[in-house]
Amino acid sequence: MMKATATRKDGRQHSIAIREHQLTVDETPDLGGADAGPTPLELLAASLAGCVAVTIEMYAERKDWDVGNVEVDVEYAPAERGIPTKFEVVLKVPSEMTDEQIERLSVIAAKCPVHRMLDGEVMFDERVERTDLTS
Repeated sequence: MMKATATRKDGRQHSIAIREHQLTVDETPDLGGADAGPTPLELLAASLAGCVAVTIEMYAERKDWDVGNVEVDVEYAPAERGIPTKFEVVLKVPSEMTDEQIERLSVIAAKCPVHRMLDGEVMFDERVERTDLTS
């Protein structure tokens, strides 16, 4: 099981601890934040972009395909009443790649763990624990 812990720093800003890494999340000023880091939704889009990029690079490496400096753009529209969250994923690969290679990379991109998680059923086990943490 993986773990990420959010600890409030100031206002809407939180420090996120993941293994030995620290990230900062914050909201934009229009939502009461100071824009000291990406929003949680932006990190979700970044997770998808990073996962797709790594997955297709690993696949291309196994196939001995040169994907150069692959780039993955992810744009998203958060869910609204009656409309699910929409992600647009764009893979940017060298123009020399064949149609067959591009088709295969598209299939592989959809198999990255974050894509599968977002596309599949998700379960939550939520609880509140009392603690003596103070500001």
